[in-house]
Amino acid sequence: MFSEEVAIKLGHYVYRLIDPRNGETFYVGKGTENRVFEHARLNSLDFINKDDEDEISAKAQRIRDIKNAGLSVVHVIHRHDIPEHSIYEVEAAVIDAFPGLSNIQGGHGSGARGPMSIQQINEKYALPEINWEPTENLVLININKLTDRSSVEAIFKQTQLAWRISRERAESADYVLAVVRGVVVGAFKPHAWLDATHANFPEQILEEEDMPNRKGFTGVPAPDDIWEKYVGQRGKRIAIDGMMHIQNPIRYWPN
Repeated sequence: MFSEEVAIKLGHYVYRLIDPRNGETFYVGKGTENRVFEHARLNSLDFINKDDEDEISAKAQRIRDIKNAGLSVVHVIHRHDIPEHSIYEVEAAVIDAFPGLSNIQGGHGSGARGPMSIQQINEKYALPEINWEPTENLVLININKLTDRSSVEAIFKQTQLAWRISRERAESADYVLAVVRGVVVGAFKPHAWLDATHANFPEQILEEEDMPNRKGFTGVPAPDDIWEKYVGQRGKRIAIDGMMHIQNPIRYWPN
């Protein structure tokens, strides 16, 4: 634990938790004082009834495995004495640098400003913008792991499930937009929002992988006029702050 004197000098910091068995960084976070040490006290009850239970569960299991091996988590203060207004950007940059983390949510702004190749940067900023306020109710879903942007079917399947989402807000949406790095690549008309279970999505979910606390939707590609409005031929770049993803993969419009 840090003494009070040391904690004051640290200020705001970004830290990493490292697995001593393989040297792998498995979690990145931000904090002050002794926040970095709190994770090591996680127990099996810590992730019950929490909004971020998936992240806490994965992190807690990793920590338990390390302890069961007779070892201790390695704590690294990656950068300290960070101005408070910059802490989210520093955390996001570190999260982006370590793939495979137990962090469920990406870093602040990673969806729109995260790692991209030179080609992706050029393509993104050459695209037409969505710089007007939509009149439709929308759910925007960040699907940055999409590998095939040329296939509407592939975009739909990646967007379809499984999400921790407000069912009430989702059902009020006229359309679902698929977003990759701040660019809308697909638009879909949802028919129904259902629990993410094998019974509702037999082709995508195995029985043993049911996720009733998450949702998915059935639907079809949006009508041509809506597709052209939000996607066009190669995608459209979001230039409205209220539509941009910050950390959560789900964004609603209007907010």
